[in-house]
Amino acid sequence: MVAQRLSAEVCIAGGGPAGMMLGLLLARAGVDVVVLEKHADFFRDFRGDTVHPSTLDLIDQLGLRERFEAIPHTRLRKLDAVVNGIRLHAIDFGLLNRPNAELALMPQWDLLDLLASEAKSYPSFTLVMNAEVTGVTHRGNRIAGVRARTPDGVLRIDAALTIGADGRDSAVRTALRLPVQEFGVPIDVLWFRLDQPVGAMPDTLGWISTEAFVVTIPRPDYLQCGLLIPKGALPALREAGLPAFRALVASAVPRLSQVLQRLTDWDDIKLLSVQIDRLTQWSVPGALCIGDAAHAMSPAFGVGINYAIQDAVATANILVPLLRSGADVAALDAGAREVERRRARPTERMQRIQLALHRTIAKGGAQLLHAPPTLRERVLLANLLPILKPLAVRLIGFGFRPERIDAAVLDPGRHLSSADSPRPTPGTPA
Repeated sequence: MVAQRLSAEVCIAGGGPAGMMLGLLLARAGVDVVVLEKHADFFRDFRGDTVHPSTLDLIDQLGLRERFEAIPHTRLRKLDAVVNGIRLHAIDFGLLNRPNAELALMPQWDLLDLLASEAKSYPSFTLVMNAEVTGVTHRGNRIAGVRARTPDGVLRIDAALTIGADGRDSAVRTALRLPVQEFGVPIDVLWFRLDQPVGAMPDTLGWISTEAFVVTIPRPDYLQCGLLIPKGALPALREAGLPAFRALVASAVPRLSQVLQRLTDWDDIKLLSVQIDRLTQWSVPGALCIGDAAHAMSPAFGVGINYAIQDAVATANILVPLLRSGADVAALDAGAREVERRRARPTERMQRIQLALHRTIAKGGAQLLHAPPTLRERVLLANLLPILKPLAVRLIGFGFRPERIDAAVLDPGRHLSSADSPRPTPGTPA
């Protein structure tokens, strides 16, 4: 069968947060872009759904706030943690003292639908669903696009630049054979839904007891819950049976006992194998990886979506002036390397914090606070929390080096000027 062919300035593999945001930004700036998504829709349960203040700021920049607010979601200004029955008021986004001083919890498929709908309003944007990337194509020593499997046969996309944004199991990343550094994470997460228990329950992110660590994420009509388990422990839990599983969850969150009985099938419990890794080289001539394809994040702090979107914004800010000015392939490759230089350090710093948290949990997070707290613990809480809370809120809300969308990307009618010229690369005069 003869392969179907499309051509574009940029081909993006993956319609997740990084791919859809980058596709929207490029199309808005008038760049011809094709996004390939391997599934027929965006509906995938138990994907990250925390939209942090940094991403809300970007939604505002794009003028999408009204449409965002029309989608059912939960808004949280404060998040508590309960350790051995003692409630800690750990996160208060109000301390940010800025317009988006809150966290929005929106199913990821709704956010992706919003971004895709907006992107489709631009004539230079093409989204192909049911298109699974199977490899890359070459022109000499340069990546020249991708091949994808579709219901209608093989699809080939020819592009000046290929972006791998197809997640932690990235086909582009595999095809490029980019070097990756993997970090052992001693936990996995079991995700499941529960009805809201009768009576209001304070918004609480984590419940830690000597037996279990449970995450509860409030959605408009149910709780998305996660149980942290030692890596590889699922077979033993299944052998022990659902009653033992329900008892384990209830040991950390007694309030859930009244709704746990409705959890009657292991098929309703999904395993997320937690991994943290990052590429030590994000690009080769003609191709660049971003988001989870460049750095798999753990669920800790829910920053994965937001870091992927920050990558997309940085990529658009750097590449749009190059693409609009007709830069040659050498300049595009230099731009891809600049994306890595800009985003690798913030990613590494966040991953280090995630790894430190996982080591603490593996050693027994409940041991951090006794019930009741000792005198030493009470003194530490009284003196450290007021100092740590603003730092923690800033870190969770914005991460390291949050990005803003450049004017040249937001305003496609703006003429390329010195203010919009490509950012200098090391060794190049500014």
